[in-house]
Amino acid sequence: MGEISIRWIEDKMMSASDSNGHSIVVGRSPDPQYTWIGVKPSDLLLMSAGSCAAYDVVSILIKQREPLRDLKVICSGEQMEEPPYRFISIHLHYIISGGVSEEKALKAIRLSEDKYCSVTNTLKPGVSISSDFEIKE
Repeated sequence: MGEISIRWIEDKMMSASDSNGHSIVVGRSPDPQYTWIGVKPSDLLLMSAGSCAAYDVVSILIKQREPLRDLKVICSGEQMEEPPYRFISIHLHYIISGGVSEEKALKAIRLSEDKYCSVTNTLKPGVSISSDFEIKE
């Protein structure tokens, strides 16, 4: 079981520490322009979904002995326009570099989405999760 901690610093700024003690700044400054000086909490959710899926896809492609050189995941989300601004949909776009087989890339992505990624699988009951990919040499 994981455990994180959130510590209020000032105004709407906080520090979040993961179960290994790594920290990030979360929140915004109190100025009227709402300048974000830390990560937006809603962006943390997208970062979690994208990084969890990327972790799985890399692991699977390496186990399949595919010549993976790089992986980038662009994760976008659509939220409701009114509070609580719940996510309606999340899309993951995988940019895979190397001579990776399209069939094996698709298999790795499907395994992540359907079996391994705890974040996207936790969100799925209420959020539409979609993905696509491209392979670059």
